[in-house]
Amino acid sequence: MSNLFDSDSPTNLAEYSVSELSGSIKRTVETAFDQVRVRGEISGYRGPHSSGHAYFALKDDRARIDAVIWKGTFSRLKFRPEEGMEVIATGKVTTFPGSSKYQIVIETLEPAGAGALMALIEERKRKLGAEGLFDAARKKRLPFMPHVIGVVTSPTGAVIRDILHRISDRFPVHVIVWPVKVQGDGSGEEVANAIRGFNALEPAGAIPRPDVLIVARGGGSLEDLWSFNDEIVVRAAAESRIPLISAVGHETDWTLIDYAADVRAPTPTGAAEIAVPVKAELEAQAAALAARLQGCMNRQMDQRRQSVRGLMRALPSLDQLLALPRRRFDEAAAGLGRGLELNTINKRRGFERIASHLRPDVLSNRIAERRQLLSERMARAERTVERLLDRSKSRIDRAEAILASLPARLKTHTDRSRERIGNLSRHADTAIRHQLTRARAELSAQDRVLQSLSYKNVLKRGYAVIRDEDNRPVSQASALSAGMGIAIEFADGRVGAMTTEGGSAPASAKKRNAKPPEPPKQGSLF
Repeated sequence: MSNLFDSDSPTNLAEYSVSELSGSIKRTVETAFDQVRVRGEISGYRGPHSSGHAYFALKDDRARIDAVIWKGTFSRLKFRPEEGMEVIATGKVTTFPGSSKYQIVIETLEPAGAGALMALIEERKRKLGAEGLFDAARKKRLPFMPHVIGVVTSPTGAVIRDILHRISDRFPVHVIVWPVKVQGDGSGEEVANAIRGFNALEPAGAIPRPDVLIVARGGGSLEDLWSFNDEIVVRAAAESRIPLISAVGHETDWTLIDYAADVRAPTPTGAAEIAVPVKAELEAQAAALAARLQGCMNRQMDQRRQSVRGLMRALPSLDQLLALPRRRFDEAAAGLGRGLELNTINKRRGFERIASHLRPDVLSNRIAERRQLLSERMARAERTVERLLDRSKSRIDRAEAILASLPARLKTHTDRSRERIGNLSRHADTAIRHQLTRARAELSAQDRVLQSLSYKNVLKRGYAVIRDEDNRPVSQASALSAGMGIAIEFADGRVGAMTTEGGSAPASAKKRNAKPPEPPKQGSLF
């Protein structure tokens, strides 16, 4: 601090700069209030800043003081500050010279008694309950005999050992442990991520998806179990598609995850007992059911056997069943000889009736009738042929008349055709002349275009074309070598010359300068 005295000052007071005065106040305040405990209600809390620091205020019914929690301290807090929460803050009071304000830099933060925590839990419970996260309709039934059980707990505590021991005693199944922190900063996020991670597993993946989840922790104070009251944990438990058992604390300890879980277990060991049945009891029950099934089958077989015996007594004997068919067979065998004799007699009588009609006079009459019918048909056929011959002769006569008049008709048709051909020839000559005129005009236009694009017009403007010994145009100097004969073509003729210097052209250039094949000559249009 500088002590400067001005001889012209009316007083002997020391003169300070603004920075010196602010620094002196800052040191005084920090020395006097380097460690204080302040109780108040959090006001204006909006969560951590983008820098990681948290800025808010502590107030009571008569005063207000600004507060700040630096990023490193904020990550070590057991509780996350919330708006309206009554807390006890421990830290030091300092000033901010840039705006002449004072504030408390908080180093530790704790709720102001269990009553405040319970009030916060009740408020959060009402909020989440209003969203339907605790409804009984959302809860899922536990599988009777799960194949895989997922456990979310600390891997080093006694809880996991109790769960594994009880599961192995009752019904050994595959257990997957997702290790998490169950107390302290970040424990709530780890538990929520573990629940969502189990739900994200594929049923047929490398890590099998559990059939039931157990979220477990041992007993402790309200502060120790606070992570399981976090809103993120409650929402993860309510969103879980896998049935979830909550086993947090002792039987008297209640957390918000217990309301969102499908089943609440009084202890972690009780959760293991709820998750799996007792294998010995199942085996005894299965044995009892098997014995009852065997007894039922035996009784059923006895009843069926007695029923079959009763039906057998009601059935007739084999002799009684075959007596009537045997009698019918005997009667049929006795009448078979008589039947054959009668059948032979009937067949003989029928043959005799047919033979009585086969006399010579009957055959002669039938032949005469057939012969007369054939004669009549031949006569009709002759008359039909005569009519056809008459019709054909008439057609031939008409054809001869037409042929006789054909020369005159051909002459008339020939004269008409000759006149028509003459007219068509005149029209064709006229069309050919017009076509030739149009072709000459188009050829003249194409010739004018060709002459305008010809390189000879460029030569007339003072340019020249260099050709090598093979009469190929040369477009690059690298294509010529010293002592090579060339021809220089001007607009009015060519002049021979000899190169005095030059380089050999590369193979690619020679290939490009190769003489292209001459196009086929086009014939005359006329």
